[in-house]
Amino acid sequence: MIPFKLTEELLAEIELLIENQQDATLAAMLAEVHYADVAEIINELDEDSATYLIKLIDSEKTSDTLTELDEDVREAILGNLSAKEIAGELDELDTDDAADIIGELPKEMVQEVISELEDREHAKDIVDLLRYDENSAGGLMAKELVKVNENWNVLTCVKEMRAQAENVTRVHSIYVIDDEGKLKGRLSLKDLLTTSTKTHISEVYIPKVDAVNVNEKPEEVARIMSKYDLEAIPVVDEIGRLVGRITIDDIVDVIKEEAEKDYQLAAGISQDVEADDSIWDLTRARLPWLFLGLLGGVGAAAIMGGFETMMSQYGVLFFFTPLIAAMAGNVGVQSSAIMVQGLANDDLKGSITGRLIKEMLLALLNGVVLASILLFFTWIWKGSFLTSLAISISLVSVTVVAGIIGTFIPLFLHKRGIDPAIATGPFITTSNDIFGILIYFSIAKVILGI
Repeated sequence: MIPFKLTEELLAEIELLIENQQDATLAAMLAEVHYADVAEIINELDEDSATYLIKLIDSEKTSDTLTELDEDVREAILGNLSAKEIAGELDELDTDDAADIIGELPKEMVQEVISELEDREHAKDIVDLLRYDENSAGGLMAKELVKVNENWNVLTCVKEMRAQAENVTRVHSIYVIDDEGKLKGRLSLKDLLTTSTKTHISEVYIPKVDAVNVNEKPEEVARIMSKYDLEAIPVVDEIGRLVGRITIDDIVDVIKEEAEKDYQLAAGISQDVEADDSIWDLTRARLPWLFLGLLGGVGAAAIMGGFETMMSQYGVLFFFTPLIAAMAGNVGVQSSAIMVQGLANDDLKGSITGRLIKEMLLALLNGVVLASILLFFTWIWKGSFLTSLAISISLVSVTVVAGIIGTFIPLFLHKRGIDPAIATGPFITTSNDIFGILIYFSIAKVILGI
């Protein structure tokens, strides 16, 4: 299959066909285009053209396309559709995707759309999902799955599976439950095919199965599925009853969203924003951290002001201030990034003290190597060994302190239940700038005997 590529020429052609209402040509052009690619096209159209195209393409592709659209585009399109039209699209979707779309509708329209759903069982499942917090496994799961009773024989099991599979897009696993609906295990398709039709499922199912509670955080679900390479994971309620499943495509979205959030936090953006958001929204997201950077700069300037006399005597120290601040920031960000990654993947081993000692030794080694190079360069350049020694020892000290701060802060934030990703951005850089400059001039003052 040739990868789809949306060009300016193709987009202009589609816009012209829409303007001239060339429905047959448009339908033929998009018939073989994947719904994700159709969504890419619609994301680039104006609201009226996007709505026109959504109404034109066949219903099955329309429903899948809606799930791939940017949220603001989908919201605009849904605002132009009637409750009956929206319900018609939701009837084609899995319950989790349908519930996500209904959750974006105005409250006064939700009940109207649900009442228009033709499949009442489907509607019941969607309503059931709407009860769960969207930031939980229950809010992430779908109700579509294949389950069999442990007391059935293989023949009955196969008949029931055929009926259930009609409503499931892809069968990842066959789950085994008891008479109360509690999850007991899973059934191997190989065992099912090679076992006598009169054998009871209780004799052949696999009792061990990974499952998550409906209240589990999506990030924890992602960690479990990633760790055990699962394509799907069952979801159980507080008493162990099977209520749904989460598939890998939903988890990929969770991982992507979490990575985007962490990246923005690390870059000093405190809210979830996108490039095409309003200037006001972007300003509110960025300004708090920029203000922190301003305070850090003022603090660093105040510290330097306290050593004004020393700088007047040893002006060379001033020229190396940016280097010391930059090294402190870089080392701190490197250390904190490793900690944040380890915390996110839950693969940090050993005690906090052990981690701090290891990072301190690593920073010391790096600092000594860099300081040796700097000592030689500064000595050759300025000809003052004592000044060069002061700058180099300061660099080693700053590197070690920055490594410790970069390691400790993410661990501390994690213990407090705060996202440690904020430690990799301006927070670490600003704090290390201040400490770095203070350490730099303090050590220089002692060595130079000022």
